[in-house]
Amino acid sequence: MLVTTERTARDGVDLSGRDLTLDLARVFCVLVVVAVHLLFVGVGPDASGGITVSRPLEELPWFAGATWVGQVMPLFFVVGGFATATSLRNARRRAAEAGRGDAEVARSYAHTRMQRLVRPSLPLLVFLAVALGGAMLAGVDAGLLGAVATGVGSPLWFLGAYLICQLAAPILLTWHERAPVATLAVLLAAVIAVDVIRFALTDAPVDQAGASVLGYLNLLFVWPLVQQLGFWYADGWFACRSWWQLVLLAVLGWAALVPLTVWGPYPVDMLTNLNPPTVPLVALGVGQAALLQLLKPPLTALMRTRAMQALVFVVGTRLMTVYLWHLPLILAVAGLGLLVPAIAPAAGTAAWWWTRPVVFLVVLGLVYLLSLPLGRFERPAAFSRPASTVALAVAAVATIPPVVAIAILGLDVVLATIAAAGFALAVLLLGAGQKPKSAPPKSAPPKSAEPKPASSVPSSDAAAS
Repeated sequence: MLVTTERTARDGVDLSGRDLTLDLARVFCVLVVVAVHLLFVGVGPDASGGITVSRPLEELPWFAGATWVGQVMPLFFVVGGFATATSLRNARRRAAEAGRGDAEVARSYAHTRMQRLVRPSLPLLVFLAVALGGAMLAGVDAGLLGAVATGVGSPLWFLGAYLICQLAAPILLTWHERAPVATLAVLLAAVIAVDVIRFALTDAPVDQAGASVLGYLNLLFVWPLVQQLGFWYADGWFACRSWWQLVLLAVLGWAALVPLTVWGPYPVDMLTNLNPPTVPLVALGVGQAALLQLLKPPLTALMRTRAMQALVFVVGTRLMTVYLWHLPLILAVAGLGLLVPAIAPAAGTAAWWWTRPVVFLVVLGLVYLLSLPLGRFERPAAFSRPASTVALAVAAVATIPPVVAIAILGLDVVLATIAAAGFALAVLLLGAGQKPKSAPPKSAPPKSAEPKPASSVPSSDAAAS
């Protein structure tokens, strides 16, 4: 059940068939991530004349409680689940009309979604490998370089988590359509089991780092479970609930965090619960999905305005570029402040906080400029046939483990190089054999008889179209 706009936007972009509130939610989530990361980065000179990296936002007494509102990644995966279910169902319907099977639909879907994640990520990973290698050769302090690299690499967990969700989506959607409640229950049981084993090992006299690594098994269960909530959203389950039921569901979602964190083993800070992912993120996903449906009428009215449509289009068509490149640009702006101290207040001071909105706009402006040459990577390359199951499996192995390793161990030049090579291999595998030779026509038709190509709008898995 979709709530759509009732008119068509300018420039031939048809907006009548999309739920633009979900595009707005997606853009909102990424902009919140940018703002939070901006407030996390404080760079300045230390007492010895060196450079120190601090986290001003985390030092505030109300920070942990604020993450119950500011942790928006579950909402992003809910919205992604809605888009996934809608896209797959449309593809299956078209395939059935053309006499093609579900297996080919699944491969086509995996091929397209991998392209939309892998292609924009490759330039960043190559840049990080080159930059970190150059910094090491230049003799940059190892401690400073490690802190910067860890910060820049922290958002890359998303690539592994979203690739897992997208590659598993065809079978998970099938399970959802056959047994929606049982599918949720099985995934939730797996999430709880991983957490129980992890915390049991943490309390035992064993290496706590090993227990934390075990927790990353929940990449296979937490985010696919939150994606399932998006499937329910696409079915119209949330839309069929009355307003008081949605309020109750949202309240229960956030209220569940109290026993989980106060009496349970989970940190109060929802950012700490992000890596590795834990049960509280599922509770947040339920609350945020209910709240999104509850706010749909005012959000729909907001998305009928030209200004908001323009904002969502401009940011939405560059969403992967914004997500991937915002932290390197935040650090670049901070580095400029070291060169020109007059424009950079000391981190954590009142002046520093008051200048954050300006720096936020500067970073978004720089991302926009960067998106002009890099935007083409957000558009998936056309393919004549989907890659084989073997090629898709190799591409998955080449891309998911390196970014998960970065999430666990932190970014360094070795992992950046391995990830860049893996993503390059995936791009090659997805593009192999996509230009089959064909014999030219014996006689070209007259120009007047040639059909004009249909106009197209660049699209992205994380973009408004």
